[in-house]
Amino acid sequence: MKESSWLNLPSLSLSVKSLFTGYIFVVGLGLMMAGGQIMLTHGMADGKFGLSVDDIVYSYYGNREGSKLESKLNGSMKDKATPKENLTMIKWAREGADETTWNSTIKPIVEAKCAICHAHISTLPNVTSYEDMKQIAAVDHGAEIGSLTRVSHIHLFGISFIFFFVGLIFSMAVGFRPWVKAAIIFVPFAFLILDIASWWLTKMNPGFAWLVIIGGFGYSIAAGVMLFTSLYQMWIMPMKGQTSEENTWKG
Repeated sequence: MKESSWLNLPSLSLSVKSLFTGYIFVVGLGLMMAGGQIMLTHGMADGKFGLSVDDIVYSYYGNREGSKLESKLNGSMKDKATPKENLTMIKWAREGADETTWNSTIKPIVEAKCAICHAHISTLPNVTSYEDMKQIAAVDHGAEIGSLTRVSHIHLFGISFIFFFVGLIFSMAVGFRPWVKAAIIFVPFAFLILDIASWWLTKMNPGFAWLVIIGGFGYSIAAGVMLFTSLYQMWIMPMKGQTSEENTWKG
């Protein structure tokens, strides 16, 4: 009996190619949205658009010379109130965040400019509460341990699940030496671990902030290589008349 050797991307049926392509497009769009979200949150931590080492330091280690409130008002929340209102809130935080000034001056600003989101979205701190606002106005120690733990396990489970299927599709690619293909498949998982570990390292020492950027870019590039290669071999190679008899899953 002739051994089957169809298991490769160029030889897949149209229905399987459609399934894989739909998944690749959605994952690719998700990666772009994730990049945009990072630029609009972490990327604005220092008040300037674009991701920098300072953004990473402020996000995880914090700005030990100021409060989280001050960091936000100089960064991603800068345009939500007027410069005068931002300065008033920063001055209040620096002077100890007393309750009298909160009731007379700060609370009306917060209710007018911040409550529309912070009082109605459960994942955001309720800044209309003095007790919550006082904590935000305290010295900024960066990401909280509880929050960092929650986000870490979500990323480890969720993103590794995505990389599993991206790697599964790419494992059917032809023209690669086995060890090269295996390395490309493994690289995103390694960079994901580096990325998450560097959050915790940066929380302890700002000198590790570079690793966060390296980890994020590393797994994004590796995933991009697998996604584009898979699309090319499924659709462009057959259009050019290029076929393969390689059984990519044979050991």
